[in-house]
Amino acid sequence: MRPIVLAAVLSVALPAAALAGPASNAVKFFYLPQVRFEGDEQYRDRFTEPVTKLFALNDQAAKNNPDEVACLDFDPGLDAQDFDQKTLAKTLKLAEAVNGDSAEVTATFSLFPEGDDSKREMVWSLKKVDGKWKIADIASKTSGWTLSALECMPDKAPE
Repeated sequence: MRPIVLAAVLSVALPAAALAGPASNAVKFFYLPQVRFEGDEQYRDRFTEPVTKLFALNDQAAKNNPDEVACLDFDPGLDAQDFDQKTLAKTLKLAEAVNGDSAEVTATFSLFPEGDDSKREMVWSLKKVDGKWKIADIASKTSGWTLSALECMPDKAPE
């Protein structure tokens, strides 16, 4: 009887788990166990164009004006600067849609325990490169921007 009960429990648990997969794992890395800044140089191998171009321009802006905030003055994966890690970890939900070598992973979460303005919906676009999912773009459905469309002019001094 126990194997039947276990099978019944697994059949109930599996549909929710089926929403996540390898593409979602590439996104989850930036949220758990702690938030990681996407623009950090040590994570560049997890990205592809056009986002890598923006990161390179951001690096150049930081180098040209070391005392100023570069182009990315927020965490793109959060669409924010501040957050509560416990709340984010508890509320994070990932859903993926894979179409061949392309995927979209939608991350929904809250930045803080209270407040409607802390809810976020982020859409991560991924491409499979050499068998690995790499992030090509990040868009905020909450705020209506796309990372690849952000301007970064490293040779211009900030105003």
